[in-house]
Amino acid sequence: MSKRWFGVLIVLGMAGLAGCAGKPVDSFTLEVDLPAEFRFIGAAYYGPATRQTCTLPRRRGKRPERKIFIARYKPVAERVSFELPLTEVIEGCPTVLRSVEFDIYAKWGKRDTDVGGDIAGFSIRDPSRAEVSGMPETGVHELRGRCQWLFRTVGPQHAIRKILTCGSLDAADQSPRFVHRDQLTEKTLRIALTVIDKEEPAVGDNWVVVPGGWRRCRGRSFEDLDAFCNGNTSDFKPIKMPDGRVCDVYPSCK
Repeated sequence: MSKRWFGVLIVLGMAGLAGCAGKPVDSFTLEVDLPAEFRFIGAAYYGPATRQTCTLPRRRGKRPERKIFIARYKPVAERVSFELPLTEVIEGCPTVLRSVEFDIYAKWGKRDTDVGGDIAGFSIRDPSRAEVSGMPETGVHELRGRCQWLFRTVGPQHAIRKILTCGSLDAADQSPRFVHRDQLTEKTLRIALTVIDKEEPAVGDNWVVVPGGWRRCRGRSFEDLDAFCNGNTSDFKPIKMPDGRVCDVYPSCK
């Protein structure tokens, strides 16, 4: 939950923003492609523009430099869209967008507690010496993310629970991405999320692959909640499925 699931830092260059007060507000469109039964709570954070000496007041319970936006659960996949200012005067202080963060949630079952989540986001700062890449001619800069469900067991009944993990679709791409602010103005940054069908164990050396799925290693005893295999691939324990069934194999329940 504490990691950035893209695996790369998205850096939006903002050179030349000093003295932006009084100019028309620059903005860009943030689009997020959400799979079915996904939601997120997003926050856009603003800070004083480059070479500005003003400061934003700290007040308990009020965050004028933070803008919240929410996409709620839907039974079908959807694309949500938000217009985010790149510059804004907040209580007399010229500010720029510094970062965008959102918590992703997804349902894996019918109970209210059958929800998993991960964290996504990108930071915005002035460009460094690194190479700066431009905006595609389409005006849409797309970042693809892939989410996957990981399963584990909890409690004395060894009940199945799931964890959502999301990451960059191209795991080999670890290089920073740089986009000039001027190239982003009135353009679109799209985050396209997909979910792969294949589930995997959340903890290593707990499960053994069998026809129909996975069997949970017995460990030292049935009461052993950690239950690492430690080379024993013949002694297993039953598991409790989300629908209440007690089965030997996940997910087929054979």
